Amino acid sequence: MWKPGWKGAGHPSQIGSSNGRSFSPVPVGRRRPQPTPRSSSLTMSSNTSTTSLPGTRATKRSTAAPPPVGLREPLEVLGEILGIQTMLPDSNENESHLSGTELQIEDDIDFGELSLEEYANLEEPEKFEAKPHSYNSQSVDEYEKEKDKFHDLHRSVKACDEVLKTVESYLSSFQTDLGLVSAEIETLQTRSQALNRRLENRKAVEKILGPIVEDIALAPHVVRKIAEGEINDSWIKALQEAEQKIKSVEARDPENIKAIQDVKPELDRITNKVIERVREYFVTRIKALRVPNANAQHIQQTGFLRMKELFLFMAHHSSQLTDEIAQAYINTMRWYYLSHFQRYHRSLEKLKVHIMEKYDTVGHEDLTKRSTLIPSLKSTPIIAHDPFGLGRRIETLRNREHPPLKAASIEDDKAIHYLEVPFRHFNYALMENASAEYTFITEFFSYKSYEQASIMFHQIFGPTFALGQSFTKSLVEQNMDALGIMLAVRLNNQFAFELQRRRVPVLDGYINATNMLLWPRFQIVLDAHSESLKKYNPSSALGGSRGALTSGDSKHNTAPHLLTQRFGQFLHGILALSSEAGDDEPTANRVMWITDVCENISLGRLRGDYEAFLTRLSKVLADDRKKKRFLYNNYSLVLTIISDTDGKLAAEQREHFEALKRAFRE
Repeated sequence: MWKPGWKGAGHPSQIGSSNGRSFSPVPVGRRRPQPTPRSSSLTMSSNTSTTSLPGTRATKRSTAAPPPVGLREPLEVLGEILGIQTMLPDSNENESHLSGTELQIEDDIDFGELSLEEYANLEEPEKFEAKPHSYNSQSVDEYEKEKDKFHDLHRSVKACDEVLKTVESYLSSFQTDLGLVSAEIETLQTRSQALNRRLENRKAVEKILGPIVEDIALAPHVVRKIAEGEINDSWIKALQEAEQKIKSVEARDPENIKAIQDVKPELDRITNKVIERVREYFVTRIKALRVPNANAQHIQQTGFLRMKELFLFMAHHSSQLTDEIAQAYINTMRWYYLSHFQRYHRSLEKLKVHIMEKYDTVGHEDLTKRSTLIPSLKSTPIIAHDPFGLGRRIETLRNREHPPLKAASIEDDKAIHYLEVPFRHFNYALMENASAEYTFITEFFSYKSYEQASIMFHQIFGPTFALGQSFTKSLVEQNMDALGIMLAVRLNNQFAFELQRRRVPVLDGYINATNMLLWPRFQIVLDAHSESLKKYNPSSALGGSRGALTSGDSKHNTAPHLLTQRFGQFLHGILALSSEAGDDEPTANRVMWITDVCENISLGRLRGDYEAFLTRLSKVLADDRKKKRFLYNNYSLVLTIISDTDGKLAAEQREHFEALKRAFRE
């Protein structure tokens, strides 16, 4: 059991015996047969020699030499390993003392490949199994006492055997039933496989035919909703679903699919029913537009645009019926706008408007203020006004967002206006309604081209445009108000720019026609002012306070003439209106303004006639120095009046009069 390198055993030469044999260890790997579970422990008698211990030799202590210092006794080491206490005899005791010691050891100890020291150093709490129980005579007595219990146990075991036999019969019967069930399961499995094959075949067929059936099948509740339901949002959804089915059927060849041949007549009947109901719906809405005081824009938004898809459906399946509905709408809206603007026109005619006559020209001899009103208000007393000063009239041009007057509020208006006020109200209302109508036409009749939409628009607004042209003509035809006409021109340019911003090109013809009414009339009025300057008689022009701003002798009076004041105010008004042509106006209109006013001898000819008038007037003065002084004062006054104007045209006029002023400076 000891390995050669175990330091507790010492060298073999130091642990010798009397016969010279060494304590060699048991070879590693030697094993004893395993003991039976109930083998008793070995007891060493007093007459047993120590040679019976495995791997050890007995020696006589009396003859043995004492062990070296520090070397432990082999028996002590062996007893520690086996877990017993050994009594080592003293040197004066004989070997018989050791024979009285009883050692109980295990039959076999498995050291593995460990040495005794390594095995002793193992940290296992228990190295050996528990010792088997040994029976004695007392156990037999106990058994006799418990014999009845063992008999009862025996009877119970026999009863259990009977029960087990019954259970065995039940299990045998159950096994037979399981065999039958197993056969049925096999039958069901065979049927299940057959059904699975049929299911797979049906799925394969459904995968091919499913989309076709889904495309052409229409649910009964959808058909019932289309035929009997109220036309609303849910009705539109049902129509959309039906339209998808109809398009799908139309896209497939009915000759190849029998189901389509069966379904197509039914879908045609549904289509006819939808067209019938849609026609009735829009006819009802068109009739609602003819109700007095009907709000056309509200009906268009809620009754037409909301149901736009219905009209497009009808246009796709029945173009003739769609054209009839469109024509009915055109006739109704033409009557609607014409009747409303006729009523609005009659209301605007009730406004009191200043009418400038031939006496309200720059060079008229009668310097008293003259004024009349529109012919329909002859009983209204004459009210004085300034026909040459612009004043606050320019606010009409600047207040672009100010809404037009309503017909009900016009009757309560007692103020007297200039011609640009009714012109703006009528044309502003016309622009707003025309823009809304054009937007509706292009959106609702979206299937039409631009040319077709334009034709529809002009069929609706043609009579209304004619009414607007007639109203504009009545305002300016007998009126000599050049500033009012120029304000109307500028307002018309603003309307053109706003329509361009809104992308409503269908009013370009009306805008151009209005310009053709205003510009020639403006040229005629400027010509009348020029003629008045030409016809002015200078013989009495400097006669007292009538001709000059200050009274005095006509031969010595060099103060500015009263006509210079009127001409300066008139020129200031025209230049102020020209300065309103900012960068936000259309280029074509601005070029037209500069060309007509500057290059076509409009303002330039009026200015030349005024200068000729001053030249004729200065000849009355005998002194050349006074002539220059007179001309210098008049040109200075004109320059002072127009000094606060802006714009390119105003800068040119200021430069021109500045040059004249320097030319006649003393």
